[in-house]
Amino acid sequence: MAIQNRAAVITKLYRSLKKNYTPVAPSGERTVLQQLLFACLLEDNQHEAAEKTYAALVDGFFDWNEVRVSSVKELSEVATALLDSDASARRLKRALHGVFEATYQFDLEDMKKQNIGAAEKKLEKFPGTTQFVVSYVVQNALGGHSIPLDAGALQVLYVAGAATERERDTGKVPGLERAISKKHGVEFGSLLHQIAADVTASPYSPKTRKALLDLAPDGKDRLPKRPAKPKKEAPPAQLAKKKKEAATPASKATSKAATRKAAAKPAPTKKVAKKKSAAKKTVIKKKPAAKKPVAKKKAASKKKAAPKKKAVKKKASVTKKLTKRKPR
Repeated sequence: MAIQNRAAVITKLYRSLKKNYTPVAPSGERTVLQQLLFACLLEDNQHEAAEKTYAALVDGFFDWNEVRVSSVKELSEVATALLDSDASARRLKRALHGVFEATYQFDLEDMKKQNIGAAEKKLEKFPGTTQFVVSYVVQNALGGHSIPLDAGALQVLYVAGAATERERDTGKVPGLERAISKKHGVEFGSLLHQIAADVTASPYSPKTRKALLDLAPDGKDRLPKRPAKPKKEAPPAQLAKKKKEAATPASKATSKAATRKAAAKPAPTKKVAKKKSAAKKTVIKKKPAAKKPVAKKKAASKKKAAPKKKAVKKKASVTKKLTKRKPR
């Protein structure tokens, strides 16, 4: 979505910056290469910290070739005053490699004789040169009109309403050089960079938020927002358990799920008890009717058989009777 009357918003921002900050004039004694290297240190950092680091590099190394062949760790130890010394040292080292591989020397003064457009394209081809570095060299070494913008400056323009969210992410704000004349370009770039460095150093601090709201009272919704907190990782024991469960076959998983469901369901005790009691009642009713006549018949047969045994007696034979008699 296009911004209505962008030039008026930028002009208003320029007036507000002059009330709260003091511009810093760049050094006019540096060569094109030196301005390029200083811009590598100035990006995302305060001007004083960049000047201090640049002086330490000049005093601590023999020449720029020694800086080029030094490790990032060695350079970052010198650049401790910078916000992110590793990133700045890596950017500086890559820029020196790019210049040396393109020209086989550490001299870019020939660019002053070239057209600004051609010189700008040549600078963009060097590895390690960002859009901020290219614009700074064009503005302060080649005499062109290009306002350097780093991540913090783009955020300030977005909060002030001078840039859309997409323009902030792409790093290109159209109409900025038309709203700010070449005469005021260096001053506006210095003022904008100072508040941008504060935003980069502490984007969520109350002081930074107050400074941004002083520039744009209606930019509360566009202030930098804290990122969401990362989720806490589960303990190693839980992670191992999850891995084991994931590694088990589908059949085991389904069987486990079935057993869990069966255990969760209540046992059907009431229904079984009713069925059993009903079955017992039916059996009790049928059995007495069938057994009563059988019991009576057996009892009657036993009574009839008993007298027969008592009535039957063995008769003694005649010979036995004679033998038992006594002789006369």
